[in-house]
Amino acid sequence: MIGAPDGPAVVIGVGNVLRRDDGVGVRLVEELRCVTAREPGALPGATRLVDGGTLGLDLLAHVEGARSLLFLDAVDLGQPAGTVSVLHGDAIEATVDTWGRALPGGVGELLAVARLADCLPPAVALVGVQAADTGDGPGLSARVEAAVPSAVAAACRALLDLDGPVTGPTLRPSRSGTAEGATA
Repeated sequence: MIGAPDGPAVVIGVGNVLRRDDGVGVRLVEELRCVTAREPGALPGATRLVDGGTLGLDLLAHVEGARSLLFLDAVDLGQPAGTVSVLHGDAIEATVDTWGRALPGGVGELLAVARLADCLPPAVALVGVQAADTGDGPGLSARVEAAVPSAVAAACRALLDLDGPVTGPTLRPSRSGTAEGATA
């Protein structure tokens, strides 16, 4: 079964919050939860926000039955730190291979296994924030922290692109400001 039209739109933030900017995907899910707490109809109906952390293939259960899938993660695309990028479909896996991040448990592996298991929905995207520092320690670098509002807005737009129009109010990130070099 590929996707489920009546299933949830699934947003999965991945990364290790103890590796600085690698945790930005988890942070973005937290911010989206704040948006939906302020504006309950802000995201498409039956949207499921998942803190995927470092769960890897254990996230397959969230992918199964989803009508659309949006990943939030740190990326290394050779751009200025804090740049927000949106990738769709096959471009995600192709780019994951060039990042050298197709490690066990990564987004690339999860997509590949979901495709093999015939449970990958047809609408898939990734909002990535160019990392500056993935060394040990909690907290995002200043450039990536500054990109959070832009990345939240990009995630909302990507979810709408994947899932159709929202009936609720217009989304606003919980903090103002944009990251220098943001592309989405």
